[in-house]
Order: sequence, then structure tokens, then C-alpha cells
Amino acid sequence: MNPARPSSPPPGAPPPDERPVVLSVRDLGVRYGDHVALRSVSFDIHQGEIFGIIGPANSGKTSLLRAINRMDEFVDGMSVSGTVELFGRDVRRVRNVYALRRRIGVVFPLPVGLPLTVYDNVAMAPRLAGVRDKATLDETVERCLRRAALWDEVKDRLDTLGSLLSGGQQQRLTIARALSQDPDILLLDEFSIAVDPVTTMRIEDVLRQLRDEMTIVLVTNLVQQARRLADRTAFLLMGECVEVVDTEQLFTGDVADERTRHYVEGRFG
Repeated sequence: MNPARPSSPPPGAPPPDERPVVLSVRDLGVRYGDHVALRSVSFDIHQGEIFGIIGPANSGKTSLLRAINRMDEFVDGMSVSGTVELFGRDVRRVRNVYALRRRIGVVFPLPVGLPLTVYDNVAMAPRLAGVRDKATLDETVERCLRRAALWDEVKDRLDTLGSLLSGGQQQRLTIARALSQDPDILLLDEFSIAVDPVTTMRIEDVLRQLRDEMTIVLVTNLVQQARRLADRTAFLLMGECVEVVDTEQLFTGDVADERTRHYVEGRFG
């Protein structure tokens, strides 16, 4: 059976690479002291696209996400060169980095549960943005938990600590928390690394639905997950972006570099 392909765009909608550019990466380089993690990486990501990023460990995938969201400011010795533009604006020229991060949500490989209730985990970002009305917060919490396919499981225990949920539920809670910021783009860094296959499939269903509302960047070590979800996929190897192709081309062998084919075929990595 062929794996599920990304949901089709509405009739008449242009393909992803003909839609407006949301994120533009140009000559991006990342270093940790003397170690080069990324070198001269360039690509565009388009509105409403699920953009996959694959590659073996230490290929620079997580460093790329850190540079997009300016998380390098939390990492000693990490330096970034080149440009990352969100809707044409260089993210490094944005003065209010907190406002920038509200537009670029992140879901990490392991659930990062805050020491707060389920409700407060999701309500935190709206509160920080100035929302105080209880009815508005209630609506936001329910909407985001529903979008993360978690509402039915936690609606009767919103006052429970988020850290007491199962691992899969905590991962979906982190997605709900990211969605509460109403981001333009959602970055997911190997979200399924610590959850079971059933939960992975549930989250993948969530992402297929979200692609109609936002742009998604999906870092994964699972090439079949990229095949199921991504419109286009970038292959990173030893800090280099080897190529960016329509995802199905990875599996038909229609690629420009034999290293890409060898990785997808499991010859290394």
C-alpha cells in the first residue's frame, strides 16, 4: 500500500512552489566555536507548505531550526551567518525577539512540559500577549487543544499538571501550546522520537489539518514520515543542503545527487 500523501490543496490552488514565500534562507551558516554545523544553506519555504528536512545525525537539522527562531541566543558559542527572512524581513533585524518567536512556533523532540496545569500551559502565551478575559482564554485553550487532538482526553482535567499526562499527551500539549501563539510557521524537531506509533499517526493527522492554516517545517529522521507528510523535502548531510526536491522524487530516484538516493535507500545514516 502506498503511504498517505499530503492532503491536496483546494481546487484551483497553485502548487506550493508557486505560492508566496513565507521563509527565505540564504547562505546560512552556523558554527559552534571552531566546529562548522551548517555551511551556505539556501532554500525558500512557501505558504501552506509542509517542508520536510531529513538527514543523518549531526547533519545540521536542529542547528537550522535554532537559527530560524534565533534560539542561538541561548546557546553559548553558537554563531550564525547569512540571512533568514520571514515574509521578507530579516529575523535578525527584528528588535522584539519575543514577538518574532510568537510568529514562529517550535515543538521539540521531547515534550517540554511547563510546571503548570494543562489549562495554564496553553493559556500562558495569550496571557503574555495581554489577554485577560476569561471567556477568551477558555475559547483559546479549547480551540488549541482540539486542534492538537487532545481536548477529548483532557477536558475534564484541565487543572491537572501537564507533567502528569502521558508522553504522547504531553507532546500534543506542546503542540497546543505552540498553536496558542497563532504562529505563521510551525517548526517541529523530530516530534515522534519519544512517542508511540499510534500517537505519531494521530499527530501526523493533526499536521495534515494544520497545513491549511499555516506553514510547517518538519525535521525528521524517518524518511517515510517525510513521504507521508511533506510537499517538498531538503536533504542535509554534514552541514550541507545537498538538494531540495518534491518529496515523491526522493522515492522514485529522480534526484540530482546520488548521496540523496543512497540515504533514502538506507545505505547509510
